[in-house]
Amino acid sequence: MTNFHASGFIRITRFFCWHVCHFTGSDLPHTFNALFCLLCGSRVLKEARPFVKWAGGKRQLLEELTKGLPRFENYHEPFLGGAAFFFRLEAEGKIKTAFLSDSNEELINAYSVIKNAVFDLMAELALPIYANSETAFYKIRASKPTSEIERAARFIFLNKTAFNGLYRVNSKGGFNVPFGRYTNPRILDSENLLLVHRALQKDELYCGDFTIVLKNARRGDLVYFDPPYFPISDTSNFTGYTKVCFSQDDQKALMKTFKTLDSRGCFVLLSNSYSDFIADLYTEFDPEVVHANRMINCKGNQRGKIKELLVRNWEPQVAQRNLLKEILATN
Repeated sequence: MTNFHASGFIRITRFFCWHVCHFTGSDLPHTFNALFCLLCGSRVLKEARPFVKWAGGKRQLLEELTKGLPRFENYHEPFLGGAAFFFRLEAEGKIKTAFLSDSNEELINAYSVIKNAVFDLMAELALPIYANSETAFYKIRASKPTSEIERAARFIFLNKTAFNGLYRVNSKGGFNVPFGRYTNPRILDSENLLLVHRALQKDELYCGDFTIVLKNARRGDLVYFDPPYFPISDTSNFTGYTKVCFSQDDQKALMKTFKTLDSRGCFVLLSNSYSDFIADLYTEFDPEVVHANRMINCKGNQRGKIKELLVRNWEPQVAQRNLLKEILATN
């Protein structure tokens, strides 16, 4: 389907769906999903996927993250990124209300547009200016759109076509990743954008640092922290998602927030790199070592499984691990 025909298809389908919903009381995202699948002959999965490729994304750790989760009230994720964990919980029907935030303003704008104006975004991304070419890439990269829809389209386009799918900005906040030269990147993924749209309907979106969680989290809520990882070597020190980097002092401040939420009665889960510094910060919560595949590295032969730490504050899992250690120590 050409970009021109895709744009027309989206507009006509949206017009039809609005009228179907008006006369039947049906849910718009589900109606659009059903019609889109019927016309395109495709089958949309229930679970939304991250619509951006994000360094440190959690799709590889979903089984570990969801293992032994307690029943919780509302959900909070202050380092939203690609939101793989949130999408899994939403697909499993575990989300009542979610408070989602990130310090990256362009990322949060993209989520907001997908939530509130997904059809306009899809029509924008279908335009010929978002072509997979070096000329189009650097023209879009140099642009500074002011409308929320154009900003979201620019953000998604650059993420899909930049080298290694990397999002990195300089000290002035300018996106500075070169063209990726991919053969056929999926710049407009209509099916997944609609699933993300559906998943966001019960959520509140915020732009700000991780301390914003202290305003909304209550006893019985689940809070998941996935901060920029503490570097395990001089060459792995990448925290350039925003123009303000995440320092060692920020990691310490995050630990204090973790403990504040723990004392408040929240269920708190954190993932970070496997390092003595992070392990020492959270030693009282008995961090668990897990393995994950990491695919963002400029050298392909340096991608692969690495150790990471998961920190949980709920007692059943911590108590079971401590008991197992005691049993092993006495044998």
